[in-house]
Amino acid sequence: MSVIAYLILIAVGGLFVGALARLALPGRDPMTLLQTMLVGIAGSFGAGIVWWVLFGRKGGGIVLSVAFATLIVYFIRRSRGGSFTQPGRPPEH
Repeated sequence: MSVIAYLILIAVGGLFVGALARLALPGRDPMTLLQTMLVGIAGSFGAGIVWWVLFGRKGGGIVLSVAFATLIVYFIRRSRGGSFTQPGRPPEH
């Protein structure tokens, strides 16, 4: 597989995981597609690291990836002044 195809696969997977994480929390999140993708990639990376540390094997699975990405979305909400059900206001430019 070429590097470009691999990066596209990571981006699509990150978008999928990030979208599921945003759907897991109630309320609309003012996030762009790029932010959603980055949240999904970070959640998958974090899940893989934790799985590797705990079990010494590769891969954390889609469920753990979505759980980690949901936790990241929750922390983003909290940093905006939101709560579990309210996303808070996006930063003003």
